[in-house]
Amino acid sequence: MLLQLFERAALLLICLFLLSKLPNFRQIFQKEVLDTKDRIILSVIFSGFAILGTYTGINVEGSLVNVRIIAVVSGGILFGWPVGLITGVVSGLHRYLIDIDGVTSVPCLITSIIAGILSGYIHSRISRKRRWIVGIAAGMICEALTMLLILLMANPAELGQEIVSIIALPMILGEVSVGLIVLFVQGVEGERENIAARQAKLALDIANKTLPYFRSINSDSLRKICTIIREDIQADAVAITDTRFILAYVGVGEERYNIGNEIITDATKQAISSGEIVIINDDTEGKVPHIQSLIIIPLKEKSVVTGALKIYYSKAYKITYSLQTLAVGLSQIISTLMEVSRIEQMKQMANKAEIKALQTSINPHFLFNALNAIASSIRIDPDNAREMIINLSGYLRHSLEWSDELIDINKELGQVVNYVEIEKARFGSKLTVIYDVDEDVEVKIPSLIIQPLVENAIVHGILKGRGSGTVTLSVKDRGEQVEIIVEDTGTGIDDEIIRKVYTSQMPENRIGLSNVHQRVKLIYGEGLHIQRLDKGTRIQFRVRKERV
Repeated sequence: MLLQLFERAALLLICLFLLSKLPNFRQIFQKEVLDTKDRIILSVIFSGFAILGTYTGINVEGSLVNVRIIAVVSGGILFGWPVGLITGVVSGLHRYLIDIDGVTSVPCLITSIIAGILSGYIHSRISRKRRWIVGIAAGMICEALTMLLILLMANPAELGQEIVSIIALPMILGEVSVGLIVLFVQGVEGERENIAARQAKLALDIANKTLPYFRSINSDSLRKICTIIREDIQADAVAITDTRFILAYVGVGEERYNIGNEIITDATKQAISSGEIVIINDDTEGKVPHIQSLIIIPLKEKSVVTGALKIYYSKAYKITYSLQTLAVGLSQIISTLMEVSRIEQMKQMANKAEIKALQTSINPHFLFNALNAIASSIRIDPDNAREMIINLSGYLRHSLEWSDELIDINKELGQVVNYVEIEKARFGSKLTVIYDVDEDVEVKIPSLIIQPLVENAIVHGILKGRGSGTVTLSVKDRGEQVEIIVEDTGTGIDDEIIRKVYTSQMPENRIGLSNVHQRVKLIYGEGLHIQRLDKGTRIQFRVRKERV
């Protein structure tokens, strides 16, 4: 009888072995944290094993020598009390209902439920290394309890004694199989470490291949990075985004997702807003055409989400545990490389800004116009000429004292005022500038980051149009952030210019707006929001106060 019990336990092991070869079930076995769907699947599997154990039991005087308790205890120890309790209740009720008046039906119902609760307790309280041996002990205790209940509840008592004398020893010793099942499934779970090692090596190989392209991040380099990742992990499509726009997309559906397009899928928005990985393994609704499974991993720099790495497959259920491990490793490496690249780009942008500042400060055309305006005012309006000289002096001093360190926003606003007053003296009523600045705003920002926007609004907005125009500079305290808006009523920015700014394709001789966008994006994670209005242009960005 004991050998027959081991045969039935071996059948359970064979079934688990076959299930472990199926990718979807293997992925569940290897998870560290189970979701509700996983627990339901596992409860169904182990309940099926327990019921099968009942049906394959050996009949002894109305009692069934079976492996039901083995299935209940194994499920609870391996996957927690929900699986153990559900398996115990379902299999116990089944055992009771198929033989309501049987001598052992009620004892089997009671101990099946107790086994589910006890195994769940072991899962939560006992270390993983000791669960197999404790599981054997728990199974034996449950079977011993069953024997005791049979002796107490059997009618006539002699029948109960006869049954127990025959089945007690094989049923109790048969619980050794619990340890074998637990060790087997733990072995499948243990493959996580090997998978992680292999995927870490693959991630490093990909990092080595993509490293040269991180030296200068732009649409072309990001596209090459996506191509390398796609080929090495055999994905159908790979994309990289920032928090608002698609930066690169390679593979299936490439014609639909152009660089610079806004992110449209809810899954990507969810991953970016929550900072958590989003996995869709069976996209039956077809939200992304020709794509059935996808994983979206947020890219983080200094714990701030700056974008996402997206991996797509045309077939369902392709996002396995091993791919998740690889994707997480890749995202961490990409985040680090992008952060290093951004620091280097910041230095380059700072150098460009410094050059631009020096060029502006000694621009003969600018000086000629400013001095001409001063000269024409000396006799007519000496006080105004004196103010213009002070403004020009302050403007030049600020430009020459430029550094790559953050400065108080009020110092930057002073530079804006100096520049605006010089231009207003030149163009008179044609130019109106409105300052809407909250009092007591305290934040440090990069130098020469507001003045170029105001200059752009005046030169490329107001002065290009006919008649007068207004530039409004707004600085608003928004709690943890300060919002800065430059809005004009000029001719309006071309959509093509906006696209080139967002994709870093502005020509070298027109780096002002693009430079500010890149610097803001590098420092704060999100660049300028540029909007063409019915009449004019609106440019907005936010800076964090913690940089004070």
